[in-house]
Amino acid sequence: MEHSPAILHAKELLFLLGVILGVGTLTGFFARLLKIPDVVMFLVAGMVLGTAGLGVIDIKVDSTLNQLLLIFGSCYILFDGGASVRLNVLKNVWPTLLTISTVGVVISAVITALAAHYLLNLPTVFALLLGAVIASTDPATLVPVFRQVKVRAKVAQTVMSESAFNDAMGAILTFAVLGVAVSGADFSINQNLLSLLQQSILGIIGGAILGYLAALLIAHDKYSFLAEYAPIVTIMSVAAAYLSIDNLHASGFMAVFVFGMVLGNKDLLGFKMEATEEAKLEDFILTTSLIMRIFIFVLLGSQVNFALLQQYFWGALGVVLVFMLLGRPAVVFLCALPNRRAKWTFKELLFMCWTRETGVIPGALAGMLVGMKVPYSDVIASVTFMAILLTILVQATTTKWLAQKLHLLEHS
Repeated sequence: MEHSPAILHAKELLFLLGVILGVGTLTGFFARLLKIPDVVMFLVAGMVLGTAGLGVIDIKVDSTLNQLLLIFGSCYILFDGGASVRLNVLKNVWPTLLTISTVGVVISAVITALAAHYLLNLPTVFALLLGAVIASTDPATLVPVFRQVKVRAKVAQTVMSESAFNDAMGAILTFAVLGVAVSGADFSINQNLLSLLQQSILGIIGGAILGYLAALLIAHDKYSFLAEYAPIVTIMSVAAAYLSIDNLHASGFMAVFVFGMVLGNKDLLGFKMEATEEAKLEDFILTTSLIMRIFIFVLLGSQVNFALLQQYFWGALGVVLVFMLLGRPAVVFLCALPNRRAKWTFKELLFMCWTRETGVIPGALAGMLVGMKVPYSDVIASVTFMAILLTILVQATTTKWLAQKLHLLEHS
C-alpha cells in the first residue's frame, strides 16, 4: 500500500521525536547517576546522533519544526524560571539585575570584540557583531541547572532573571551593529537605548497583564472557573504572551518570564489555589519543562557544525576563553559592586563570574546571520558554537562543585 509524501514525512518526524524523547530519557537518567546537569548529557547525545555523528537526527536549523521547538521550548523554560523567582528575594538586588542585563551586555560584547579583532583578524564592526551575538546568557540552560543545583536564592534568582532580561538587550545590540555592518550607517546610542526601553516596557507590561489574568482564572475565590484546566491555561498563556508581545516588536521572551513571575507570586496578589490543584500544576510544569529541555539541547547538539569549528578552532577557542575568563568577571564586578544594598560577598560574585552559559538565543542569532549571508558569518557561527560547547560542557558541569567550594549551596 502506497502512502502519500505527507504521511511518510509525518511518520519520519514521529520517529525522530520518539528517538529524541527516548534518548533524552536515557541520558537524563545517566545524568542523575553522574550528578551533573541533564542539559550537558542532552547536548552530548545530540552531537553523537546528529549529522556530524551517526546521522540519526537530521532536522535543519531553518526548518519549521526546529523553530517551533526552539521558540516554544525556550518560552516554556523561561516561564518555569520566572515562576520559581520570588519577588521578595529580588527586592534588594534589582539595581544589579538592571545594570548587568543592559550595561553588562555591552561590556561583554566590547571585550569579546577586542579579542575577536586581534585573534581572528575580524574588522572592528564585525568583531563587535560577534560580541553582541554571544553576549546574552541562556535561560534554557541556567533555569534547569538551578532547578537541580540548589544555590543560595539571592544568587540563583539574580542569575536566572538576568538570563531572561538580557535576551532583549543582546538581540537589540546584534541588529543595531548588523545595520551598521551591512549599510555603513552611523550607530545611534540614543535611538537604540530608546528601542531597548520600549521593548522592555512592553514585554514587562504584557507579561504582567497576562500573568494577572491567568492567576485570576485559576486561583481567584470567585472567578477561578478554569482551576482544573490550569496546565492548559499555562500553555495557552505562554504562547499568547510570546506571540502578542513579539508582534508588537518587543521582547516576547521577557514577556513570558514576567508572566511566570506574576503567576509564581500570585499569593502576593491575594490569589490562592487548592493544594491538590497547585501540586498538579507544579508537576505538569516540571514535566513539560523537562520535555522542552530534551528537545532543545538534543537538537542544539545535533546541529553543531564541526567542520566550522575545526576551521577556526584556535582563534575561536581564544576568543571564548577571553569571553569567559575576562569578559564575564568584568561584567559582574563592574555591575554588581556598586549596588551596596545587595551586600554581595566576594564568593557570590565569584560564583556569578563562572555562571553564564551560552545557548539557544546566541545559537539562533548566529544561524540567522549565516542564513542572511552576512560577511564573516561563518566565523561568528564558529565562535558561537565554541561558546555553547565550552560554557555548557565546562561551566554547567562544574556549577555544583563550585557552589560547594564557595559554601553557596542551600541545605534542604
